Amino acid sequence: MDLGIIGQAAGLFAVTNIDDILILALFFSQGAGVPGSARRVVLGQYLGFAALLAVAVAAAFGATFLPASVLPYLGLLPLALGLKAAWQAWKDHRDGGPEDEEARTEDGGPGPLEVAAVTFANGGDNIGVYVPVFATAGTGGMAVYAVVFLVLVAVWCFAGRFFATRPVVARALARWGHILLPLVLIAVGLLILVEGGAFGL
Repeated sequence: MDLGIIGQAAGLFAVTNIDDILILALFFSQGAGVPGSARRVVLGQYLGFAALLAVAVAAAFGATFLPASVLPYLGLLPLALGLKAAWQAWKDHRDGGPEDEEARTEDGGPGPLEVAAVTFANGGDNIGVYVPVFATAGTGGMAVYAVVFLVLVAVWCFAGRFFATRPVVARALARWGHILLPLVLIAVGLLILVEGGAFGL
């Protein structure tokens, strides 16, 4: 296996996914203390990234499932989830917060499909970067990129959980996470829409 390609794949992944660590930390903190929540976040991250990878590989082989004109509208996914989270935070604040710990456990933090949707939408612009790289790497090189990317998804999940469980960060996220998560998701959604020129923006 060519170490040069592995290094390039690791660098490409890091550069195109650096913002995911903050989003992952917010997701992990949202489900803190809820059994199975971390597993759902990891599953969602893998589902979302696998979908991104599948679209990029297919496009590198000439199949276009998502026309370039559609990519900016992926911003609607995190925007909708951010607005939903903001509505929930406002309702909890108005009602004095979750009634008890049992309500929190039933809530269970973010579901895998929510995490997958945000991961896919946030990485939609990455497809444009991955496709030409994959197309020139050949089948063998593409396989190396895919394996390295999938290994690094686990590293990213570990890093997000690590930051979410540091005492200082955990306290800040416990206090402000219900506000930060909607704001970050809404900002990500608006950024994707504006940068892609969706709706003539």
